[in-house]
Amino acid sequence: MNDNIISLSEFANRPYVFRNREHAGEILGDMIREAVGENAILLAIPAGGVPVAMAVSEVTKIAFDIAAVSKITLPWNSEAGYGAVAFDGTIRLNEALLKRLELTDHDVREGIEKTTAKVKQRNRSLRGGRPFPALAGKTAVLVDDGLASGFTMFCAIDAVKNAKANEIVVAVPTAHSQSATAVAEKADRLFCPNIRGGARFAVAEAYENWSDISEQELLRMLDLA
Repeated sequence: MNDNIISLSEFANRPYVFRNREHAGEILGDMIREAVGENAILLAIPAGGVPVAMAVSEVTKIAFDIAAVSKITLPWNSEAGYGAVAFDGTIRLNEALLKRLELTDHDVREGIEKTTAKVKQRNRSLRGGRPFPALAGKTAVLVDDGLASGFTMFCAIDAVKNAKANEIVVAVPTAHSQSATAVAEKADRLFCPNIRGGARFAVAEAYENWSDISEQELLRMLDLA
């Protein structure tokens, strides 16, 4: 395993280790509390990264903000993606996967346009029109509720690099071992208590209680925060 991957051996290759996203964020917060310094900001990737980041912020007292990133999904499967769009307009396409898919150039352009519109709308609704925080000289801690393929996180890392962050840290409760390794190669450090291997992986299987989070639920969370 890479030297810049920090995990917890007692959680390795175990399913259902967290009660919920908040519990996962508390554990993650304990891991990074002394590691990232005062000049850091948590950047939560909606939707699942928001409750995780809020719990991390409670433990660490590090401020958090929203970094909207969304995968570009297949026309026939809204769960599967072939790329991602980030808050600053950064686009990353999975070229290897696209070669195997029967998508036209029009399909790809349409997917990018729809996803870009979704990211812009999320920026407006979840960030309330506030400008994105200046990252130059700061440690940017990207938080999500897990890494499956890791492709959305690759796009988020690209965007944060464009914003001139001094250091890029990825903090996720759970990840597939291959994705953890790939993401760690692009970030400065990766904190992940629950790393699992195997042919089959689902982020949800790290959590006893799991459900999708609607936009309305996100807004309520942020209002309470």
